[in-house]
Amino acid sequence: MATLHAMLQFVLPGDVIRHVDTPAAERDHRFDVRAQGIADHRETRRLDRAFGQYARVAAHILFRDDFDALEHEYAQKRYDLLQSNLDKLIQQRLVAAEAAKRGSSEEEVLASVATKEVTDADVDLFWQQNQGRLRGTKEQMAPQIREYLEQRNQDTAQKALLTDLRKEHSVDVRLEPLRADVAATGPALGPANAPVTIIEFADFQCPYCAKIEPALKTVMEMYGDQVRLVYRHYPLPMHNNAARAAQASVCAEEQGKFWEMHDGMFANQRALDADQLKAMAAGLGLDAEAFNNCLDSGRTADQVAVDANAGNAVGVSGTPALFVNGRLISGAVPLDQITSVVDDELRRRGVKTAEN
Repeated sequence: MATLHAMLQFVLPGDVIRHVDTPAAERDHRFDVRAQGIADHRETRRLDRAFGQYARVAAHILFRDDFDALEHEYAQKRYDLLQSNLDKLIQQRLVAAEAAKRGSSEEEVLASVATKEVTDADVDLFWQQNQGRLRGTKEQMAPQIREYLEQRNQDTAQKALLTDLRKEHSVDVRLEPLRADVAATGPALGPANAPVTIIEFADFQCPYCAKIEPALKTVMEMYGDQVRLVYRHYPLPMHNNAARAAQASVCAEEQGKFWEMHDGMFANQRALDADQLKAMAAGLGLDAEAFNNCLDSGRTADQVAVDANAGNAVGVSGTPALFVNGRLISGAVPLDQITSVVDDELRRRGVKTAEN
């Protein structure tokens, strides 16, 4: 049996093939595993270049698309690092400018921020909300809870100070956001020419997707025609009803009832088996026979797969994943995290908002 090294070969930029510890006698037959039995090495190398093959493991060919998610993950981490360090530098300059203005030290500027006092009632409330995750009795944990709340209040106060200083000193950040090229195809709310498009990859059985839905509805109400929301499917394999629910929504879309089905499934994520989906569709006034035939046939599975593959290609690995004009927001984030990106996008396009 050939070794793993003998099974691997990497296609590098410039059409250079590197063989890893492959005996010469085996190299003459290294392309025999191709489905069409191509034996001509030059022809195979031409196809490698044309189709972006990166590697072979035994008979499995790894294409460029298999690496897209890794490339996006790397790019996102690199951008996050740049953004984080840029924010730190801006904060340092702002505090230094404020210290010079006051004739004091930077430490004194930060220490001068008025911080909300932590009361016994605050400690009690935190304990009630989090006791299931804390190890120890309330009496044992109270000093740590108080310390945590004091630090949180201090961080909040300093963040408010920095926000005010950014406005006072007219900070203009010109680092261009990282953007993914995501097609805005799928059921949508809002005008096609809106200056901001939010593309949501979601799973109808995902509790975090249900959690972010109220925030997205609020965004659509807040911004009106300035925002377009597009839904794309990304059913996760650990959710056994997610793929069927996604297919059901496409069947409902064919009858002009996608958003009604969308809202119904997120409102009742425990009712997503085939019979429950059919009952939900009937309750929403869909043509029951047409919907049932559509769902039973499985013919919408390919459309769901197209969305999932598109998500994989731009680095989606979980849900919900939002792309705001191509800028990724991952997870069930709070409303203000979404609106801050929307406001920034509107500002970049010269659209006035409450923030600018």
